[in-house]
Amino acid sequence: MSVAPYTLTMPKRRTTGVVVASPHSGRYYPADFLRASVLGERMLRSSEDAFVDDLLEGVPGLGAPLLAATHPRAWLDLNRAADELDPAVIEGVAMSAHNPRISSGLGVIPRVVAGGRAIYRGKVPSSEAERRLLAVWQPYHECLGQLMQEARATFGIAVLLDIHSMPHEAMDSIAAAGARRPEIVLGDRYGASAAPAVVESVEAAFEAAGLRTLRNAPFAGAYVAQTYGRPSRGQHALQIEIDRSLYMNEIEIRPNGNFAAFRALLTGILAGLMGLAEGGDLPLVAE
Repeated sequence: MSVAPYTLTMPKRRTTGVVVASPHSGRYYPADFLRASVLGERMLRSSEDAFVDDLLEGVPGLGAPLLAATHPRAWLDLNRAADELDPAVIEGVAMSAHNPRISSGLGVIPRVVAGGRAIYRGKVPSSEAERRLLAVWQPYHECLGQLMQEARATFGIAVLLDIHSMPHEAMDSIAAAGARRPEIVLGDRYGASAAPAVVESVEAAFEAAGLRTLRNAPFAGAYVAQTYGRPSRGQHALQIEIDRSLYMNEIEIRPNGNFAAFRALLTGILAGLMGLAEGGDLPLVAE
């Protein structure tokens, strides 16, 4: 069975330089991958941003393109550089300079899923790692890069909203410290991937909808934000993490009773953010 490396849903008419992407919601688990793993599909899905692409189905109707992964994060992580190869899981890879993502088993070909559970019995052949990169990683990023270039050319500005989900327990330490439990984490790599006006506008939109936000902790953004966020060139990238308990049952990996209402709320928030990149007067170039 051949599955496309991504799905791209374009609006009938593109009216904004905003691009919306979901790199971790893919749920096509190849049969050979399931055979090679020591984990069952339910456990493998613990790393998946399940249903985020469904939450975003209204985006094309807002005038923006929606790019979504088809393959799962446990198989290939699109939020990693192609050279973030883990010698502990890929044959023939030499040890390189310390990379905390690789060290924790979360390279471009992950070694573990949530909770540090090992995915494989042994190592992945280097030829298989290369096949995944060529078949899925490369076309996904070529498409995303093209969408951003077109946005800048047409609207004079590009704003990538890279949508993810986070386990509810990810915020336990913050709540335990007495702070308000955030429901949304905005990652701009500590100001490097998006201009302040962009981040402030997104933050204000979520807060106005009654959702508590936090910046850069514990998720500041990884490869996507680092690569596509170039504020000085009018190109901005913001990683947005959503508490999964707002819309899904994390244990059973299924939408909960609030799914439709939260999807409508999120669509409304995103509708208000399309003006970020309509060629308006916001000072979106970093100073």
